[in-house]
Amino acid sequence: MKSQDQKVERLIQAEDARQQNTLSLIASENYASSAVRAALGSRFTNKYSEGYPKRRYYAGNAVVDDLELLVQSRALKAFKLSLKTWSVNVQPYSGSPANLAIYHALIPVGEKILSLKLSSGGHLTHGYPASVTGKLWKGVHYEAGEDGRIDMDGVERMAMLEKPKAIVAGFSAYPFAIDWERFANIAKKCGALLIVDMSHTAGLIAGGVFSSPFPYADVVMTTTHKTLRGPRGAMIFSKKEYAERIDKTVFPGIQGGPHNNQIAALAIALDEASRPAFRVYAKQVLKNARALAKSLADYGLTVVGGGTDSHLLLVDVRPLGLTGDVAEVKLERVGIVVNKNTIPHETLKPKAPSGIRLGVAAVTTRGMKESDMPVLAGAIVDALTEDPKRAARVVQVFTKKYKLV
Repeated sequence: MKSQDQKVERLIQAEDARQQNTLSLIASENYASSAVRAALGSRFTNKYSEGYPKRRYYAGNAVVDDLELLVQSRALKAFKLSLKTWSVNVQPYSGSPANLAIYHALIPVGEKILSLKLSSGGHLTHGYPASVTGKLWKGVHYEAGEDGRIDMDGVERMAMLEKPKAIVAGFSAYPFAIDWERFANIAKKCGALLIVDMSHTAGLIAGGVFSSPFPYADVVMTTTHKTLRGPRGAMIFSKKEYAERIDKTVFPGIQGGPHNNQIAALAIALDEASRPAFRVYAKQVLKNARALAKSLADYGLTVVGGGTDSHLLLVDVRPLGLTGDVAEVKLERVGIVVNKNTIPHETLKPKAPSGIRLGVAAVTTRGMKESDMPVLAGAIVDALTEDPKRAARVVQVFTKKYKLV
């Protein structure tokens, strides 16, 4: 049903056209299914439901209770978790408040959090001063080595020196496999909790193509809209012993009533992620990412670390005489949407960094295959060098062939 507000309707149509006619290589974006989008527009948006199932502060929540319990069940099923060992809170509005809730529930204010350095692929909410997490807790940071991969010996040295209350194995722009077991052993050795932020790889983990942190972590947080292909939102999985503290911190500690339409959409996305077709999708994401990394390298671009084990990769654009912000603009002009990004051992400023971040989850959702990646890589090179018109023609061909539904 179309809006009666013509100004908003025109903007909705404009955004539909923008998404249809561009290729999103933003690693943190994806396209939700029509069923997920329909649930977001359902009448669940009308209901206020402070509290948890069977423990609400308002009447009229019997259906909402059933919904939230269903989502919890599907979340545990999607990641093959036992209800005896794990709990899950599906109410967080997004990843940043979810991380804040975890820290506030389990780590005394002022204590240390050991996390990945921002330029090596970490995230602001892992204890950086620009985030409230870096104001309430002291962030100390491990980093990637010269090969672009996390220096696990360095992680252990820092952990034993700093004695943090929590180690965060969580990443925003880190393309490689994670040694969850080594992280767990280091955390145990220094007396820290192991908190995993799997926001970027949740769909790959559910799809069986990226190793699971659950056998090793104390708490696992994920957003729901990246590789998991759901609505904007987040979930906090925790060992049973931490669940009550986390629940109380999410509500009433940080949030008010949950966004029930978002939770309904998540129910659908989790069901989709539990189907065999999603495993096929996750495998294709990995094939596409590796094919794109190889193709870009074949064209002479500098792929950080030489490749990827996930849906994303980083490209150092300095050899082209560019900075990441300039490369981002050049690519968007031809219809390829990426984001500027720092790279390990960054020497430039974050607003004009050395690299760009590319992710293939969204274009894989559209239907693109690994055979398309050399052509896409060629368009990226053309856009960044001497032939943007040819790059734009390639984008037009792809967007007409692989339409959004």
